[in-house]
Amino acid sequence: MKVSVVIPTRNRSALLAMTLRSVLRQQSVDLEVIVVDEASTDDTATTLAAVTDTRVRIIRHDTPQGLSAARNHGALEARGQWLAFVDDDDLWAPDKLVRQIEAAEQADRDWVYTGSVNIEGWRIVYSRPPQPPDDTVAALPRYNAIPGGGSNVMWRRTMWMTVGPFDTRFRGGEDWEMSIRSAQYGPPAWVCRPLMAKRVHETNMFLNVSEIMRATRLIEDLHHTHVDWGKVHRWVAERYLRNGQRGAALAQFAKAAMKGEFGGVAEDLSTLLRRRLRRHAAVSLRRTAPMNDPWAAEATAWLCELQTIYSPSRSATQLAHGR
Repeated sequence: MKVSVVIPTRNRSALLAMTLRSVLRQQSVDLEVIVVDEASTDDTATTLAAVTDTRVRIIRHDTPQGLSAARNHGALEARGQWLAFVDDDDLWAPDKLVRQIEAAEQADRDWVYTGSVNIEGWRIVYSRPPQPPDDTVAALPRYNAIPGGGSNVMWRRTMWMTVGPFDTRFRGGEDWEMSIRSAQYGPPAWVCRPLMAKRVHETNMFLNVSEIMRATRLIEDLHHTHVDWGKVHRWVAERYLRNGQRGAALAQFAKAAMKGEFGGVAEDLSTLLRRRLRRHAAVSLRRTAPMNDPWAAEATAWLCELQTIYSPSRSATQLAHGR
């Protein structure tokens, strides 16, 4: 069964190389990969020119059109029965797509999500299973209950053409808004396994706090819903911490607590403390996956394999052969 994968990218050639590698390693699917280059000015063009894998097609935008528009352009060019998107800084387990298709077919559903972890370097810094489909559908109007952003979900292309495209008014949060529309179409299937990893780094789009707030208000307006602002403030607090803005983070934690998220704030602060301690103690990916955390351990297995076989100095050659 053919799957079309759309990868928007701009000026992230080093990140893109590993992302593309993880996509080309997908098992047991008939794959096409559409890379939409958003007018990159770094060596992205050179990196892509070295890719001779015939499954890869490249679309070049002479001027940046934004993430949503890039995804939409790639989707319109897609030929597969299934449609998936992956940001240029995220990673997939080699069996992500096939397991999602199997789950969707078995449940007779037209869209499907999986689980995710967050990694910093090669360290797992966040590890938690997603909610089951009924709970996810109920939660989506209040907060983004699907982890991993736009790199997680797969749609039958016929469904995506009905509920899509991504709303170009968003510069962040467009994946959440698309999930709300998808849930209105019908419930999803799920694969309760950590089959993707979101890389946390200083150029993450989701670090743009002002866009997070603007997107959240826009979702409230578009879908006539009341967002769980306690969870939003917790999420924004962590973003501020990643920017080194501790005072702003504490203010957001306080707002979250005032919205009833006392337990969640305590959990976040505890997690952040453990993460700081682990940064000093952990020297490898394997040491960040405790034996009593099977979720993290499963993600560690495929991440370690990807880490072992990936070498930036050989990335162009490896990609050229689709390995």
